[in-house]
Amino acid sequence: MVFDGIIISFIVGFLRKGNLRALAQLKLKWGWIFPLLLIVELAVFTLQNDSKILGQISGSIYIVVYVLGLLFLFMNRNNQGFMLILIGVFLNFLVMVINGGRMPVSVEAAAVLDPGYIEALKDSLYAKHTMLNSSTHLEFLGDVIPISAPYPRTQIISIGDIIMNIGIFFFIQYLMVHHPLTKKVTTAPPLFKGGEKR
Repeated sequence: MVFDGIIISFIVGFLRKGNLRALAQLKLKWGWIFPLLLIVELAVFTLQNDSKILGQISGSIYIVVYVLGLLFLFMNRNNQGFMLILIGVFLNFLVMVINGGRMPVSVEAAAVLDPGYIEALKDSLYAKHTMLNSSTHLEFLGDVIPISAPYPRTQIISIGDIIMNIGIFFFIQYLMVHHPLTKKVTTAPPLFKGGEKR
């Protein structure tokens, strides 16, 4: 859902005649850590079902990734929208950490997905996620919100995802439309007439 929010935010920004001048000059504290955490998370998610040891410790790895991500967001909290992103990520972190490092998923909500996903979830093949059941804590913060047609990508999301994407939207809109650099106009060269400035 994060990637959806980023793409939608950029599309809206361009429709509002925004530009990427401010994005090119963006400087964030610990800016290098975000792509690193993303690579680690994707690598663990891809390989965890092929390695028993990695599958066993993947929950702990996800928690470490979330903690570092929260520190990154907190250090940059003065940026437009970052507090909302921080709150959304924290809600996802909270529900995961009190449920053994896994994001609880509602089977009813997952009905909009391919049936194979539910079977894999029951077999614990999606180690970042776990089935929501009677022993789940704070289940309302889990992946319990289904999204399907007319939205182009069927998925299930959490309240934290929604808040996080609202923050991403505000941040990108500020960078593309409201940031002072977006209004910077290149001054035209002076006109000359008869070898002298007009």
